[in-house]
Amino acid sequence: MTRHVCVILLNWNDSHETLACLASLRTVTYPSFQVVVVDNGSVDDSVATIRAHYPEATVLEAGSNLGFTGGNNLGLRWALEHDADYALLLNNDTVLTPDFVTEIVAAAETDPSVAIVSPIILYDSAPDTLWSAGGSIDWRRGSAEMIGLNAPYTGQYGEAPYDVDFITGCAFLIKAPVMRAIGLLDERFFIYYEDTEWCVRARRAGYRVVVTPRARIWHKISPVAREASPRVHYLMTRNRLLFLRAVGAGPTAWLHTLVGDYARTLVSWSVRRCWRGKRLQRRAMIRAILDAGQGRWGAYVGTAGGRTA
Repeated sequence: MTRHVCVILLNWNDSHETLACLASLRTVTYPSFQVVVVDNGSVDDSVATIRAHYPEATVLEAGSNLGFTGGNNLGLRWALEHDADYALLLNNDTVLTPDFVTEIVAAAETDPSVAIVSPIILYDSAPDTLWSAGGSIDWRRGSAEMIGLNAPYTGQYGEAPYDVDFITGCAFLIKAPVMRAIGLLDERFFIYYEDTEWCVRARRAGYRVVVTPRARIWHKISPVAREASPRVHYLMTRNRLLFLRAVGAGPTAWLHTLVGDYARTLVSWSVRRCWRGKRLQRRAMIRAILDAGQGRWGAYVGTAGGRTA
């Protein structure tokens, strides 16, 4: 039986990338899928442009920027209400192969315990370089890292699906019954670490999270730009603490995160001349730690938004 897939794209003032992704989706050969574009409160002509060029796509208007979590949850609820078997979260700055959906669904169908599936994700600007081959959590250190980040991709992970601790929300296939069982994305995160926490929730409920090397996509991401952004640094800093709280991490993870990572970084950025250019990131980090301590979650108010959140 062919499973029906709801593909969810977020758009925020970025119709150029969204249109390119929709063009890539038009080449997909999987026989049963529906594309839902969630517009996260764009103030440009995104909605009209997308509807004019891709009338087959359903466009949901959020009305405001709900972040990666809130925007995707809007699409996920639509998928559940319309009886989709799977939902596929897909970043709007990705490029696909025609067999991508076929391969990722096939991996999910290999075992009833498989709940969440990711492809191999490569850099669009460096097509043979890995961005993500899944993710690994170091529970002692309280950290989550991409597997294979920046390594050359030579087919080293074989072809069979393999288990990982988490996958990125860039390309995230999940079964509808699993969503009903464990709930949707935690909207406190807004963006970053929400995918990691969702995977932990699924694994603790007895489900498997896997990567299938037979499915591949290319991601138009700039690690340098992300590293330089105070907004990204704020959200990654704060949300790591929210992640530790949400999953009930132990004292060793908290100690390493707050002292081994955060305190050491702040001291280095404050006293070493070579890091004087990190003034904005240092302020963002301090604010993130204070906000986490006071339970202030959601968007980073007063900063520019990202591509979809």
